[in-house]
Amino acid sequence: MRHLAYVAMLACCLLGTLPLELWLGVRVYRQWRRLLLTLVPVVVVFVAWDLYAVSAAQWSFDPAQTLPARLPGDLPVEELLFFVVVPVCSLLGFEAVRRVHRLRGRPVRDEP
Repeated sequence: MRHLAYVAMLACCLLGTLPLELWLGVRVYRQWRRLLLTLVPVVVVFVAWDLYAVSAAQWSFDPAQTLPARLPGDLPVEELLFFVVVPVCSLLGFEAVRRVHRLRGRPVRDEP
């Protein structure tokens, strides 16, 4: 069961922020182009960084706590998912704060 620890953590992150999309209507998932423009640089940079660290033996992943599926360079699939899930959850949180500010009539600085 330990091999599901990483996936379980990612699932909890998504489930914990899902109400922000559903009930506050922050529209992060509906703006898929904007979401992709945010995610692509993050994924590219951090996957490259991880691949370098693993190849240089500076970093490793415990096979007992990850799924057996690996990406090229011995990167667990969950690591790629981490670089997608965490930024998505961050965006959901950020947009939720902006939404609440708007609902309360407070100005949001980056809006005209």
